[in-house]
Amino acid sequence: MKLNVGDYAPDFKLPATHSRTVQLSDFRGKNVVLVFFPQAWTPI
Repeated sequence: MKLNVGDYAPDFKLPATHSRTVQLSDFRGKNVVLVFFPQAWTPI
């Protein structure tokens, strides 16, 4: 899926700590910054 500047991010779920999941819609009405990066702790 390709997003353009100004597009809304689609709702998604991600694993969090202690067998908990976080869903983007949990933060509806709040400012959220999404950061995408290569696998942590790699030189890529």
